[in-house]
Amino acid sequence: MALLHAAAAVATAKFAVFQPTDRTFVTVIALALLVGTVALWSAIDAWTGRADAGRTWFITALVAGVGAGVLTVVGRAVLVDRTGVSALASALTGGAAFTALLVLVPAGLGLLVGGRLGTRYRGISDDTEDTPRKPSPRPRREAEPAH
Repeated sequence: MALLHAAAAVATAKFAVFQPTDRTFVTVIALALLVGTVALWSAIDAWTGRADAGRTWFITALVAGVGAGVLTVVGRAVLVDRTGVSALASALTGGAAFTALLVLVPAGLGLLVGGRLGTRYRGISDDTEDTPRKPSPRPRREAEPAH
């Protein structure tokens, strides 16, 4: 996720150098692709029943925030406008927080939707009284009365 977010930030910065007036449209498209990717990926995780998917996406958001900040500064320094180390402070504070939220919020929505779809797909309902139980291969023994 950090690499994807950094690539989108560098691509929009590079586009802004050549087309400064059309920057808004490209930024909206990049954000939509990032949000859509996170939402779809987290929905698939929830739909398949991946264990601890919520915790995984929380950690992913934190790592993506910091990682995307560093990679964006490096990418812009190499490919766009020779950004210096002075840009690293803002990338690791406000930029990292924005990226973390840009991962965390769609991931939460994806986990919610994917979990609901997975429940419907597997035919599991919240009301377990109506679903018949399979007989156990080892039936329980009746408790013997105490003498």
